[in-house]
Amino acid sequence: MILTVERDRRRHGRCASVTVLYRKVVAMAAIPSETRRGYGGSGNSEGLSGPSLFAGAALMLSGPLSILMGASGIADDSLFAASRYSYRFDLTAWGWIHLVVGLALVIAGLGVVTNKSWGRGVGVAAAGLSLITQFMFVPYYPVWAIPVMTLDLLIIFALTRFHVGTDGR
Repeated sequence: MILTVERDRRRHGRCASVTVLYRKVVAMAAIPSETRRGYGGSGNSEGLSGPSLFAGAALMLSGPLSILMGASGIADDSLFAASRYSYRFDLTAWGWIHLVVGLALVIAGLGVVTNKSWGRGVGVAAAGLSLITQFMFVPYYPVWAIPVMTLDLLIIFALTRFHVGTDGR
């Protein structure tokens, strides 16, 4: 390709060589998607897209954070306090809720990262459940719940984007 560009530059001048190079880059970008390689390994045309990879990593981050929150709620029942709140549960109950949701997030993250067919659906469901539980947990610990809610929204956005396999189906 470089030899061809040099030959065209000598023949048509500097501007023509940039035009020729641009055309060749555009032609290379138009290679059919079946011959491209995805993130999934050599020759795997069903690789993870960038948003799916982000969502899987974020699920793998949000899950252990929820597990740690659940473990701290189970271990110390007087850690957080909220008065006159509609969704007021015993903090041990909140700890178990966070623990179960955290495990669901980790399992969904593993499914998304390994590109399993069920990973995206379970990821959306787990992140949605986490979003709801974090919303209900805001009066107890808003400094924790609001950033985790933001992370859950980003996960849902990344997983529900229009997703077409690289083979066009």
